[in-house]
Amino acid sequence: MNTLRTGMLMAALTGLFLAVGALIGGSNGMMIAFAFALATNLFAYWNSDKVLLSMYGAQPVDETSAPELYRLVARLAQQAGLPMPRVYITENPQPNAFATGRSPDHAAVCVTSGLLQQVNQEELAGVLAHELGHVKHRDTLTMTIVAVMAGAISMLANMAFFMGGERDRNNPLGIVGVILVTLLAPIAAMLVQAAISRSREFEADRAGAEITGRPLWLASALGQIERAAERTENYPADANPATAHMFIINPLHGGGLTSMFASHPPTEERIARLRAMAGGAAVPVRKGPWG
Repeated sequence: MNTLRTGMLMAALTGLFLAVGALIGGSNGMMIAFAFALATNLFAYWNSDKVLLSMYGAQPVDETSAPELYRLVARLAQQAGLPMPRVYITENPQPNAFATGRSPDHAAVCVTSGLLQQVNQEELAGVLAHELGHVKHRDTLTMTIVAVMAGAISMLANMAFFMGGERDRNNPLGIVGVILVTLLAPIAAMLVQAAISRSREFEADRAGAEITGRPLWLASALGQIERAAERTENYPADANPATAHMFIINPLHGGGLTSMFASHPPTEERIARLRAMAGGAAVPVRKGPWG
């Protein structure tokens, strides 16, 4: 069901491409937009991990440069039945993490320096297992392609506004249609992006809890990360908001956006589901930062 729903939502994004393309250049513009969508997806498939990791200045680490982190990822990957992913650290004070890559064989897991400084080892294991859950479900490719397509739709909508659209029979609404699509296309893309991300976060939470066998580790980490993220800026994410849904907790401080546009489900609900998996009212106990 998740695969079918994701396919339908991505088809909706492609439809938005075609609509905006038609306003820019009529039927020819629609064909150009379709070709652009295809090229965008192919580029995202082959290069999404490199682009995202470069965007956040992530540096690869190994068993020599970050032995405890690397060994923890290796142990969790083995428990999940996954190949060993590449491991990265990005210098960022906000505690957070994301996974990327087109398949489990080409996956990468990235944590911020803030995460390593502010969570304990059990919480870190919960976070890493969540990201490996995304890898196992092949969410990393889907979510990255959606991010690229949503950003491209916004770019096309801006082009439609500045170019004014093709004022012929193929664009019967004229400038009114251009303005409507300029305003509504990015909003629709955000809704599709958020719908895909929210459903997959719950599934990754469940998978992460199953990998560690300790749902409360992730529950504790989610609460800790959200509290810290609310008071800590993530400037690369602010500059690239289309990538926000890749993180385990929303890295943005999204002022006036309503919950309809949220890229993540409510953290309280995620924690409640994890506690239910652990047997009800159990409360995670923190033991101090991970060293």
